[in-house]
Amino acid sequence: MRNMAANTISILIVAGIVLLVAIGIAKREYTAPGPLREEVIVVLRKGAGLKDTSRILAEHGVIENEFLFRLGARYRREDRAIRYGEYLIPAGISMEEVLALLVRGETIEHKLTVAEGLTSYRIVEMLRASLILTGEIAEVPPEGSLAPDTYFIQRNQSRSDLLARMTEAQAAALAQAWEMRAPDLPLTSPEEVLILASIVEKETGVADERGRVASVFLNRLKRGMPLQSDPTVVYGVTGGEGPLGRGLRRSELDRVTPYNTYLIAGLPPTPIAAPGREAIMAVVNPEETDFLYFVADGSGGHVFATTLRQHNRNVAAWRRIEKNSKP
Repeated sequence: MRNMAANTISILIVAGIVLLVAIGIAKREYTAPGPLREEVIVVLRKGAGLKDTSRILAEHGVIENEFLFRLGARYRREDRAIRYGEYLIPAGISMEEVLALLVRGETIEHKLTVAEGLTSYRIVEMLRASLILTGEIAEVPPEGSLAPDTYFIQRNQSRSDLLARMTEAQAAALAQAWEMRAPDLPLTSPEEVLILASIVEKETGVADERGRVASVFLNRLKRGMPLQSDPTVVYGVTGGEGPLGRGLRRSELDRVTPYNTYLIAGLPPTPIAAPGREAIMAVVNPEETDFLYFVADGSGGHVFATTLRQHNRNVAAWRRIEKNSKP
């Protein structure tokens, strides 16, 4: 009886030693540098479980022992904490380090730049053309409602989610600007600020001119003068679906549309593009000027005037510049 008990204890001791040795070997393998010789990009799609993840890692040469990787993830209770996305896996990374990377969610971020002055239609076309984003866009968002900016996106991110993010950013910028508006602003709502800011955005690409251009339009509104903005007329022709690609024709300047600010009073019914934060701020806090007119000066900027006589001289000078620049 004593011999049987002794034998049982011996077997248990040996089994325990074997188990400890196995655990030690597994731990060393789990924390040792992995087989990957060069960094590699691995994509884990949404909904991928631990088994799929270990298989994908093995297929890319990141790990060799799928079972041990899964065992380590379960032991650390991180088997459900792995985040999907696109990862840049460094060479020689251990299974322990791979798991930590996937749990932290350190995915590759791609840049998508939405320039100021683009229409909602063109922004949507840009998003639809992206090979990084996924999902359909049901309809084009309202004009001016999307914030121009550089966005960092992840592979397989939803297009609709990005549009929602852009909409929230524009709404927040507009609300903040409205709270900071000058007291004598001849605009009655944030929506009117957005409309005028879109016109300012399309009229000048020179940053330090925005406040001056805004002052011209605001001065005109105060006096009941038509805004006479070419970009609004262009929008009435194209509907925002693309650049006109040529100068306006006389027939287009004479055509009555809700966007022809040579013929209508006040603001057009909607924005004509997506204004950036700087254009919005220029409208709510414009420069204090008496200017009522501006025209291109041939250097990329504009020359401003307080009277029609001054403006006509500036226009004549611009016409000469145009004529001399033609081949």
